[in-house]
Amino acid sequence: MLEYLPRSKQHIELHLTQFGMEDCISGHYFGPAVRTHYLLHYIFKGEGIFEVGGVRHHLRKGQGFLICPHIVTYYQADEVNPWSYGWVGFNGTLAEPLLMQAGLTPSSPILHYDRDDMIHQYLQLMAQSRQSHKARETRLTGLLYLMLSLLVESGPEEPTVQRDSRAEVYVEQVIDFIEMNFSQKITIEDIAHLIGLNRSYLCSLFKQQMNISIQDYLIRYRMDMAAKMLGNTELSIGDIARSVGYTDPLLFSKMFKKVKGASPKHYRSEAFGPN
Repeated sequence: MLEYLPRSKQHIELHLTQFGMEDCISGHYFGPAVRTHYLLHYIFKGEGIFEVGGVRHHLRKGQGFLICPHIVTYYQADEVNPWSYGWVGFNGTLAEPLLMQAGLTPSSPILHYDRDDMIHQYLQLMAQSRQSHKARETRLTGLLYLMLSLLVESGPEEPTVQRDSRAEVYVEQVIDFIEMNFSQKITIEDIAHLIGLNRSYLCSLFKQQMNISIQDYLIRYRMDMAAKMLGNTELSIGDIARSVGYTDPLLFSKMFKKVKGASPKHYRSEAFGPN
């Protein structure tokens, strides 16, 4: 059973290009050849070989292999105990990062997953998705995410990160939290608690990396978002204040003028013209 899917216009981050399952006959093979997308095979039973980069891998039930785009590969079912497998082909901006989290790269293309039969079940659900019409693409994408989540969860432990790069990770987490929650009433304590660091240490780390305090970064981000919202003349100053986390419009106006050099009303008039 093989099914090809059209290029996704909705899910550019991750989308299926094909999927299928097959009980291979003795000696069945494919290649040497290249693919233009990622292709992940998972073995349900039997055994066979997978060759890439001059290396031959002997694989069996509970294992699988990743074919990366534009890399020559060859695979063949065993003559005596041919494998049965399922596969998913996919692409997108998140494909490589997710595979790396699962420990799957061009230099490490072999997967191991023998916890349960969930991969098989997800492939069966993909096959049943033909019964869906309007939501089929979204359902298939969700199943692909679930399948990859199994591999990430069972993949290798995250390698030890050097102190400098770990600091960058913490800073990115702070920025991500602010961008997702700037409209809420959040505190530095909230951010530190979420990340799991001491408040003082996190503030020091952020200031060292960004040359600005977390509090000032939060204020500037809120004011930048407010400045964009001022272009929508249907929004009152009070509406915008609440939308960026201020319940007091007067305090918001004061902070906006401090950061932008003009009151919200004057900024709107100068930047977007009179109402």
